[in-house]
Amino acid sequence: MTLFIEDDAPVIVQGMTGHQGMNHTARMLNAGTNIVGGVNPRKAGQNVTFHVNMSDSDVDVPVYATCNEAEKATGAKASVIFVPPRFAKDAMLEAIEAGIGLIVVITEGIPVADTAYCVELALRKGIRIIGPNCPGLLKLPETDDPADRGINLGIIPDGIVSSGPLGLVSKSGTLTYQLMGELSDIGFTACVGVGGDPIVGTTLVEALQQFEADEHTKAVVMIGEIGGNAEQDAAAWAKDHMTKPVVAYIAGFTAPEGKQMGHAGAIVSGGKGTAKDKKEALEAAGISVGKTPGQAAQLVRQLMNGGTSKA
Repeated sequence: MTLFIEDDAPVIVQGMTGHQGMNHTARMLNAGTNIVGGVNPRKAGQNVTFHVNMSDSDVDVPVYATCNEAEKATGAKASVIFVPPRFAKDAMLEAIEAGIGLIVVITEGIPVADTAYCVELALRKGIRIIGPNCPGLLKLPETDDPADRGINLGIIPDGIVSSGPLGLVSKSGTLTYQLMGELSDIGFTACVGVGGDPIVGTTLVEALQQFEADEHTKAVVMIGEIGGNAEQDAAAWAKDHMTKPVVAYIAGFTAPEGKQMGHAGAIVSGGKGTAKDKKEALEAAGISVGKTPGQAAQLVRQLMNGGTSKA
């Protein structure tokens, strides 16, 4: 499947030479991601060596001063951003101006105004942002052939899951990992974390559209949480357009009104954005909703064993 990026597309990492950037670049390389460069103006001209377990070889990744320089040298199609919140706007703008088609923003705590500005600019230029405050994107290999490489853009742990017929889209990072683990024996085509901030570059609806179009994805798991109306929008779109079954889990049924729960967007305000409202909207669209992650996983199992596609 495409899911916003082609397999083996060249990828750069902004903030690669930092602690988190180094750790996750190594993980992404071991997952099969074609990382061709890092960006850090203070370390431009250096090479960083990573050991790739899958090939038992060392890979030297060059560091460039800017995204524009990196894109011209490597033809990068995607960038993963691991920089502190105060530098994130500049990092996103730099990637946008370089014309990099997909920007995955892992950073948490970015001011909403910064995100809004960058998301709007990216939309005008036909560039997709995933995140911010998200675990990223994982595409599993379609076969067991070692030459069939997956792609991991971000911090999703690829080692806990195998390839299979499920797609997963989530607003939560840790719940993404939990459902991946719960359903690891069935497996996934891809998992995408869209992020839990009030403004994000890619919506639940857009992820559902990708899974609906993918011939290898047979069912979709959707993880939502309190705050906003993204799940209601997804329910409305799925009701009219989705032919594949969807099972959902909504986090935050016991969350008190007005108290932020984890993500910046996970807050019930004015009686809106409650888990109950989201559950009702999803079920009205024919989407089964689990009360716990384990129950959602069980609903998926029933579905894959011949259950109906509608709640």
